[in-house]
Order: sequence, then C-alpha cells, then structure tokens
Amino acid sequence: MPHDRPLTTAEPDVPAESAASDVDSDTDTDTEAEAAAGAPPAGPADPPRRSAATRAAILAAARDRFAADGYERATIRAIAREAGIDPSMVMRYYGNKAGLFAAASEIEVHAPDLSHVPREEAGARLVRHFLERWEGDEVLTGMLRVGATNEAGAERMREVFAEQIRPMLTAVCPVPEEAPKRAALIASQILGMALCRYVLHLAPAVALSHDEVIAWLAPTIQRYMTAEQP
Repeated sequence: MPHDRPLTTAEPDVPAESAASDVDSDTDTDTEAEAAAGAPPAGPADPPRRSAATRAAILAAARDRFAADGYERATIRAIAREAGIDPSMVMRYYGNKAGLFAAASEIEVHAPDLSHVPREEAGARLVRHFLERWEGDEVLTGMLRVGATNEAGAERMREVFAEQIRPMLTAVCPVPEEAPKRAALIASQILGMALCRYVLHLAPAVALSHDEVIAWLAPTIQRYMTAEQP
C-alpha cells in the first residue's frame, strides 16, 4: 500500500512553452524538443536497454510527483531530479508535461469478464477484483489522488471507467442502454471505498478485511449491475 507524502512547497513550473534554459519547448516532435533542450537527438544508436530504464525511471518519478503535488504543481525539473536525470531527457522522451502525464496515467484495470459468472456472484467478483487491483498497482492510487484535486486526473479516471468498465457492465446489465448510468453508480462505490481506504486512510476502512469489504459492498454493486429497477 503506497504511503502519502507531504506536499512540498510549490516551485515555479517549467513552462512547456518556453525554450532553452529549462528544456521546455512545447513542440510535438522529439527533434524540436531536443534542439531546444540542447540534447542529442535519439537514434538507432541509443542502447535500447538504457532507453527503457530511463523511461521507467521518468514514469515512476512522474507518478510520484503527480500524486504528491497534483498536475499543476508538479514540474519537469522536479520529476527529472527525482529520476536522477537531466530535464532534457524528460523532454526528449515525452515532449512536454502534458505528454508525460498522458504516459504516466496509462491505466489498465483488467476488468473481469462477468458474462460467464453466476449472476448472483457478479457483484462480489467485481469488488474483489478491484480490491486486488488497488493493492497491486500504485498507479491506480496515484491517479485517484490526482483525480480528486485536478481536472486532468479526473478526466483520465472518467476515461478509464468509460472505456474499460462500461463494456464489461453492458454484457450483464438487463437494460444495456442504462449501462452508463449504472457504471457511474458502481464507480461511486468502488472509487469511494478506494479513496477512504487507500488515500485518506480512514482507520475503519483500512481495518476491514477483503471479505468484510466484499460483504458490505457487493450487495449494492450487485443491485446496480443487475436489478431491473431501483
């Protein structure tokens, strides 16, 4: 379970639109960003293994800073410092802060296929799945923190539920056209518990075992998924 870190004093952001000193050219190509940053262009000669390791370090630092500071307060300079690299390398791989955020917020919830699950077990299966995903992937928790305070993070979480949860729900919903509404209701329970348990660390929520969380939430989730009417 990730631990929250205190917010740091905001440092001036490194504007993606400015050139030169802080390697922040708001171009859409690696070549232009690198030229502004004074970094050598990437090419076939770059060792793939080192490139992958650098990208991994950048993304890990970005997720940490976006989660701790929010999108607006997180800076390219701070992310590069935490990754132990020059800021030009962040620009080299991701272009600007928006591009970096998009890469760092890639989320795969691996929504289970409930079409072959006994109808009465669907709610419990979904709650258990999300408990395991929240506790096994720090990116989800980090994005929940960002989404609670920043519109970019909130939009990303909305996209995740629209793209990955709604299709799963449509397969089991008795009224398919109500899937968006029901998905929103399910999100209110799943994200609400995740916020209390993994971000706010409310003691009673943290103390609940998986079985207890499932016992409390599953009937409500089940109703949202399969009930004909409220």
